[in-house]
Amino acid sequence: MKERKKSLEIFLDSCNFIPGGVNSPARAWKGMGVSPLVVKSGKEDVIYDEDGHSYIDYCGSWGSLILGHAPSCITTPVIEQVMQGSSFGIATSVERDLAAKIISFMPSIEKLRFVSSGTEAVMSAIRLARGYTGRSQIIKFNGNYHGHIDSLLVQAGSAATELMQKPSTLGIPEEVVKHTISLPFNDIQAFY
Repeated sequence: MKERKKSLEIFLDSCNFIPGGVNSPARAWKGMGVSPLVVKSGKEDVIYDEDGHSYIDYCGSWGSLILGHAPSCITTPVIEQVMQGSSFGIATSVERDLAAKIISFMPSIEKLRFVSSGTEAVMSAIRLARGYTGRSQIIKFNGNYHGHIDSLLVQAGSAATELMQKPSTLGIPEEVVKHTISLPFNDIQAFY
């Protein structure tokens, strides 16, 4: 095991300002017997911690960095755009151009909406599905992360399949999860 003194120091200090010292339970490394890795930088498929150790990044920021860290084909146009302004909270031609390009690659997509996170995407998908079907129930899969949405924080990793499940964390009323069904992943028989 690599010694990570600086990472540990930063993590412990972060605990003074951030609950648990990290901004997501997925980053806590709880139960692994080591303190969280604190990353300083990344280049291509490698990340570097605050102690100078390198690691192959198999996560790729949960898929959003499919081209790796800081590839020039991304950083150069991003820097050019930031010089014009980075966020406006109002429509831009860049959004239209990107949407048109994505649709040109996938003609089955008629229209799309950009969101800032996977959580927002899942919330929108659930709302759309419920609106279209008129149904309230949704199915999630045990042990999988479906976004930081109250109704999906149900029995993560459990084998519970009953309707009235208990939330996996405090602060979520049972009424919020009553329409959530949690099933074992990749078990087609569980649907019947």
